[in-house]
Amino acid sequence: MNRDFMSQNKIKILVICPFPQGVAAGQRLKYEQYFEHWKENGYEITVSSFMDMSMWEIVYSSGNYSKKVLGTLRGYLRRIKDLFYIHQYDVVYVFMWVTPLGTSLFEIVVRILSKRLIYDIEDNILFEKSNSDNWVVKFLKSPEKIKFLIRTADHVISSSPFLNDYCLESNNKKKCTYISSSVDINRFVPANPYKNDNKIVIGWTGTFSSKPYLDLLRNVFLKLHEKYDFRLRVIGNFDYEFPEIDLEVIQWSKNNEVDDLQCIDIGVYPLVDDSWVLGKSGLKAIQYMAFGLPTVATHVGTTPRIIQHKVNGWLVKTDAEWIDALGTLLKDCELRRQLGEAARKTVVDNYSTQVIKSKYLSILTDVVRG
Repeated sequence: MNRDFMSQNKIKILVICPFPQGVAAGQRLKYEQYFEHWKENGYEITVSSFMDMSMWEIVYSSGNYSKKVLGTLRGYLRRIKDLFYIHQYDVVYVFMWVTPLGTSLFEIVVRILSKRLIYDIEDNILFEKSNSDNWVVKFLKSPEKIKFLIRTADHVISSSPFLNDYCLESNNKKKCTYISSSVDINRFVPANPYKNDNKIVIGWTGTFSSKPYLDLLRNVFLKLHEKYDFRLRVIGNFDYEFPEIDLEVIQWSKNNEVDDLQCIDIGVYPLVDDSWVLGKSGLKAIQYMAFGLPTVATHVGTTPRIIQHKVNGWLVKTDAEWIDALGTLLKDCELRRQLGEAARKTVVDNYSTQVIKSKYLSILTDVVRG
């Protein structure tokens, strides 16, 4: 598309997403960080999130049921309002879902009213499992709305090669692109001295929804604690208790995100081998590696694409392998340096915003041209 034309005729994009702008890593470190680049290339962006900030602040906490119900109702009212304005936009960009519950009604109406629609899917939400046998719960968590968006979108952006293969088979136009999560390497800068002068910090960052993956390592940390002196730093939006070891819990904030991650010596990315994980983009690994941190990750899904075993990180499958990897890295500061420096180079070359930004712009241009 001619840039002079774009500057005179702004292309209007409506972004429909679950969470408020700037707070959810899945949005921040995916498409949100390219908004300025899109604007520079002639796009005008409006964001409509299902949740407002008051809902975001309580959604992953226990209790507050009446406030959560009201927050959900406000979200549906926003979606109803969106329907009256969608026709004013040249492109509708949907991330994850239009509404979280029930039938595909809103997705169908949004598709009908949209001139062009891009669908950005993260995680393998098609295979999200409900723990309930209740048919009502299963109905509310139905994947049909996701399948509909994949099938009818003008272009699908996926978070993993596995997910992209499914989307290619399902999308009517066969227009699907795998785009990894990415980071700003000018903001995510290494600061680790790679020394053993102070207590070594093993770090994990994530949200309440990914807490079960962290729990997978509790026995590993207990075994390590018998032999090594280390601190576990948990950065998230929830409280965490582990009285048997030296634990530091930090509430995530955008302003302190870089400083909090720079103080880690070893990053951990535990996962399980299931269909949901196959849709993950490997964001945590990319974050740690951008800071030049040696990263230990479960060998599953996209992690083998990002991490080369004992070259720019460490891939493991069993508790014994976790203990061996972390124990070795706790002792060997030079190995931490070697893996960390190689990890940083991997991100600079393959997962930086500077590398990825052209992929998004190419998709936008292709969809607008029709």
